[in-house]
Amino acid sequence: MPPNNLAQARALVLRYGWNATAFQIVNPGIEHWGSGAGDALIGFVRHGRHRVVAGAPICDEGRLADVVEEWEQEGESLGERTCYFGAAGRLVDLLRSRHGYSIAVLGSQPVWNPSLWPDILAANASLRAQLNRSRNKGVWVEEWNHERATDHPDLRRVLGEWLQTRGLPPLHFLVEPQTLGLLEGRRIFVAQRGTETVGFLVASPVPLRNGWLTEQFVRGRRAVNGTVELMVDHAMTTFGAERAEYVTMGLVPLSLIGVADTDENPLWLRLLTRWVRAHGRRFYNFVGLETFKAKLKPHDWEPIFVISKEPKFSVGTLYAITGAFTKSPPIVAVFRGLAKALRQEWRWILRKGQ
Repeated sequence: MPPNNLAQARALVLRYGWNATAFQIVNPGIEHWGSGAGDALIGFVRHGRHRVVAGAPICDEGRLADVVEEWEQEGESLGERTCYFGAAGRLVDLLRSRHGYSIAVLGSQPVWNPSLWPDILAANASLRAQLNRSRNKGVWVEEWNHERATDHPDLRRVLGEWLQTRGLPPLHFLVEPQTLGLLEGRRIFVAQRGTETVGFLVASPVPLRNGWLTEQFVRGRRAVNGTVELMVDHAMTTFGAERAEYVTMGLVPLSLIGVADTDENPLWLRLLTRWVRAHGRRFYNFVGLETFKAKLKPHDWEPIFVISKEPKFSVGTLYAITGAFTKSPPIVAVFRGLAKALRQEWRWILRKGQ
């Protein structure tokens, strides 16, 4: 039975959340399932006959196997197939060797120990130059509490400006951009240039790892170079002073850094991901995202997986995962993204002709 409200779901996350994406199950549009004992929580979305889990079950590690069994038995009784998107660590260890599961690598996520952030700055002249560039242009960062930040018009304006620059229509599920109405429990670091808000960073807790996920870093139209780096620096410095031990910026899709082997992915998926990495920049700049996060010199990269309850990872499961993010038929999202990209390129051509 699911928790009665978001406050109860949030309380379970703060007690048992280990996965980096644990707190994101309070995002809009995510359904909640609760164990019969009331001590475990799963966030998921349905697409067709699939239930796409946000990361992994949220529960005590000693209960993980029983919770997985209870959850999957219910799904099978409904004729629904389960896949776990964004799985890592203990869930992968539990299910990798079990019969009837397939596993595929999604990419990897960078990880920092924020107490060592000053060492990264000391050894990275280009990063220091970016920070100085933004400071010299009048940018400064402060943390806002969630009461002040919730639905603040300046933050909504900046978010709108940022979304207009994205190649795809807004995605949802674990990359939901509309979190400004659900900031309780999250941290918000706001960049201002003079008195104008030009960017913000949202971080959500990873309680059992004494850490944080920087789930959004948004820059507005008036942000100068170095604004995002300045927000990251402020957040890292704050978390380090609070003796946090873990910070991640989340999954870099298709990244091979820290990934030992992708041979367990089916051949069709390996070919598809190579093509998307090479030609999909019109919609999503995978390489640019990887480059940006890598230049901040993470201490480690964690591989991130999708686990599906089927002998071989299928095209149908990939389609369901894509639908979980688009909230519409994936082909419709691709055509919308293509139309948006063409409109943007036409605007660039017009500007060059002026």
